Amino acid sequence: MEFNPGNIVIQLCLQGMKLEENNEPGKAGTIFLQAWNAASNDFEKFIASWYVARHQPNSTEKLKWYESALQFALKVNNDAVKAALPSLYSNIAGCYEELGDNDHAKRQRELSLASACQPSDKGPFYHGTKADLKTGDLLTAGRVSNYHPELVMNHIYFTALTNGAGLAASLARGEGLERVYIVEPTGGFEDDPNVTNKKFPGNTTRSYRTKHPLKIIGEVTDWQRQTPEQLQQWREKLAGNKGEIIN
Repeated sequence: MEFNPGNIVIQLCLQGMKLEENNEPGKAGTIFLQAWNAASNDFEKFIASWYVARHQPNSTEKLKWYESALQFALKVNNDAVKAALPSLYSNIAGCYEELGDNDHAKRQRELSLASACQPSDKGPFYHGTKADLKTGDLLTAGRVSNYHPELVMNHIYFTALTNGAGLAASLARGEGLERVYIVEPTGGFEDDPNVTNKKFPGNTTRSYRTKHPLKIIGEVTDWQRQTPEQLQQWREKLAGNKGEIIN
């Protein structure tokens, strides 16, 4: 299943996170339970149970929900959720430690380490920009960030979701047309640490970065455009983001 901000479960989880930020954990827990009740497939149940888990009153209940999230993640078994496995196993280990079960905790720690690996996503991959480029051109790191003009980026970023690349194109610096190019990594790449296991568990937006050039192999023109109001909301959100960029 592709990550969709318009999905009801995703929207409820975003509401719950906002309540957490406002220091209203009781209301947040209620919203996350609503998300769980609204979930209709393994991906949605994985997302919802992750958030329900952290609002449980004791380690036994947290363990139950984190193990539930793990089982749904293993059923989904795609690159969007694989990146969540190390954190899931680590959270389960923490529950066992709090319950005094060190043998099970040790095993979960081992699974956490074993599940940490390079992404296996086969693409296709996309990069959104306002630059006018052609097939065969190379996109390289070392350019000024679209969102933090004082920052020179050590990586070049890309995604496996056309809508995500389209949003990046809309928010990119410059006055050119919004372009979404099909790209091919020329070397190894990693999950984008700025979004992986941040708001949502795993790498639900299938966002990656690399220090190697990206080769343009084509272009797409069909993606979901944001309204001017939505773009303004994104710009305000980015401007208000005071978190440290992992460069």
